[in-house]
Amino acid sequence: MSNGMSDAFVFFGATGDLAYKQIFPSLQDLIRDEGFNVPIIGVAKAGWNLEQLKARAKDSLENHGGLEQAAFEKMTSLLRYVDGDYGDAATFTELRKQLGDAKAPLHYLAVPPSLFGTVAKGLADSGCATNARVVVEKPFGHNLPTAKALNRTLHQFFPEENIYRIDHYLGKEPVQNILYTRFANPIFEPIWNREYVRSIQITMAENFGVSDRGKFYDETGALRDVVQNHMLQVLANLTMDPPTGEDHEAERDQKAALLKAVRPLTPDNVVRGQYSGYKKVEGVAPGSTVETFIAIKLYLDTWRWAGVPIYIRAGKVLPVTCMEAVVEFKRPPRETFHEVVPVRSSHMRMRVSPDISIGLGVRVKVPGERMVGQDVELSLKSHATEDMPPYQRLLGDAMRGNGELFARQDLVEAQWRIVQPILDNVTPVYTYEPCTWGPDETNQLIGADGPWINPMTAQEEGRSQAASKG
Repeated sequence: MSNGMSDAFVFFGATGDLAYKQIFPSLQDLIRDEGFNVPIIGVAKAGWNLEQLKARAKDSLENHGGLEQAAFEKMTSLLRYVDGDYGDAATFTELRKQLGDAKAPLHYLAVPPSLFGTVAKGLADSGCATNARVVVEKPFGHNLPTAKALNRTLHQFFPEENIYRIDHYLGKEPVQNILYTRFANPIFEPIWNREYVRSIQITMAENFGVSDRGKFYDETGALRDVVQNHMLQVLANLTMDPPTGEDHEAERDQKAALLKAVRPLTPDNVVRGQYSGYKKVEGVAPGSTVETFIAIKLYLDTWRWAGVPIYIRAGKVLPVTCMEAVVEFKRPPRETFHEVVPVRSSHMRMRVSPDISIGLGVRVKVPGERMVGQDVELSLKSHATEDMPPYQRLLGDAMRGNGELFARQDLVEAQWRIVQPILDNVTPVYTYEPCTWGPDETNQLIGADGPWINPMTAQEEGRSQAASKG
C-alpha cells in the first residue's frame, strides 16, 4: 500500500516522553489544519485508563504549543486507549477490536528499537499489520550490522514501501530550503561542482552541554547522535544531483546515489573531543571516552565532486547554537588587480538554524582611486516562526503515504557504511574547554583547506551589520 490515506492512527508508547512532547501536539495541529478525523488509539503498559490518557494529552498541549479547545475536544473524541504488555497477544486482540472497521491503520512505534520486533510480530499475528503502515523512530540501529538486523526484523512483517523511518530533521523547513535554493535558481547549479568549489564545511554547534541526558549521551556520542543521520542528510541535500522524473521516489533515489558514493571514513580523517567537565555529568561513566565533539573530512567519489574536501563538525558547549553549511568557491586563476585576497573570499553560506539565511560572500571595491576591495557578505534572512512543525508534516505525510521525507533502508545503511570504520574509540579523544571551537587538533585536520569558518555569534553579527552600515 504505497498510496491512499490511513484510516486509523495507533501509537505505541502513548504514555511516554515522545508522545508527550511531539505526538499529541502534532495530532492537534493535524486536526486543526487538515481536518484529521480517524480513530486515534494509544497503546502502553502503564496501568492507565482512557481518562488518564486524555489528561496526559491536555497536559502535553498546555506545555508544548498550546491547547486549542475545538481541536483538543475533537482529538479526545477520537482518542481510545489499550493498556497491556507488548509481549501479550491479548493486547493486540484488544487493539484489533478498538480498530473496528479500520482496514489500513498507521502504527507509530514510539518505543525503543529493542521492542520493534515484538510489536511488529504482535501486529502481524493479530491481523493489525495487514495493509498497514508502520512508523519507527531513530536510532535505526547502533552500527551497520544492527541496522541491517533491524531492517530484516521489520521486513518480516511489513514491506519496505510501508515502513516509514522518521527523523524529524528531514521534516524541517530550512533543510528542505537547501534543495529548493539549489534547484530553483539557475545561477547556482552551473558552478555547483569541483570546477568551481574549493571545499565545503558543515557545522552543527550547540552552546549547551548534555544536561540531564548523561546516560543516553554516554551510550551514543556526537557521531551517532547527529553526524550519522542529520548531518549526512544535510550533506546529501547540499551535493546530490537534481531529482529526475515524476516518481515520488526520485528525490530519495538521488540522495541514496550520493550517500553510496561517500568514501567510508578512516581514523586519520577524524578528530574527536570531549568538553572539560563532561565526566562530572550524572549518568556519565567515570572514565568515559565518548565524544561530545567530532570533526571529520569526507570525499565524494562522483564526477561532480571528485577531489573536493568536505568537512563536517558537531559539538556541545561551543560558542554558539547554529547549523550552517558554507560552500567555498575557488578564486579566479589570477587576481586582475594584483591584490592579496583571502582564499575564503567568495562563498555561499546556508544557515538552517536558529534562523534561515543565505549569505553570498563577494568582494566589492573600496571607494577611492585605488582598485582595492573588501570582502562583504550579502545576506538574506528570515526568522522561522510560521513553519509547520516537523512532526506535524511527517505524520501527515505518513498518513497520506508520502515517503519522500523519510529514511529508506538503503539510505540508512549507506549512512552507517560511511561511519562504521570509525565507531567506538578507534581514535583518541582530546579535551577542549567550554565555549571554544573544539580541540586544537581540528586545525591539523583541515590544514591547508582551512581555516574553519565559524558561525558568527550574535555579538559578531551585530558588529558586522554596524560596520556594513557605516
